[in-house]
Amino acid sequence: MWTWYASRGAGLVSIVLLTATMLLGISGIARAASARWPRFALSRLHRNLSMLAVAFVALHVATAVLDGYVAIRWIDVVVPFLGTYEPFWLGLGAVALDLLAAVVVTSLLRTRMGLRAWRAVHFCAYVCWPVAVVHGLGLGGADSTTGWVLALTLTCVAAVIAGLIWRARALTRDDTPAVTR
Repeated sequence: MWTWYASRGAGLVSIVLLTATMLLGISGIARAASARWPRFALSRLHRNLSMLAVAFVALHVATAVLDGYVAIRWIDVVVPFLGTYEPFWLGLGAVALDLLAAVVVTSLLRTRMGLRAWRAVHFCAYVCWPVAVVHGLGLGGADSTTGWVLALTLTCVAAVIAGLIWRARALTRDDTPAVTR
């Protein structure tokens, strides 16, 4: 029974941490830097939040598999749409986990690979995050429609959308050539 609570709790903490990590990534770290929060501090915060998020995702996955209430096998969490329990929603979780694993592995190997290759794989985070959110909404059952859980999820979604709009506007302003006389 404790594993059920641990899995749900770790899943919710994971989405909050992944959202914070996503927002730091969207900010372009260098663009959001200031005298108070220099680039290296924001970069380190992004990295540390990412590692904490991965730890909570691992806890979420492990406790979901160990929970005896439903049959989720270890293979079901890495091979999408293979499981017998809610195969679509669980499959989305597996897709999100696989994408997260690709981002983590390439981040660990960043100094050994080209910047372009690393960036290309790192952009998987922009797919991983919404897939994880939809996984949580679909597989969360009655929990996902509980007032505070839904409010938390919608707040995360609104924050990322606002971050993306902010970033798009910042890029548009920066790409506009200055008018010279």
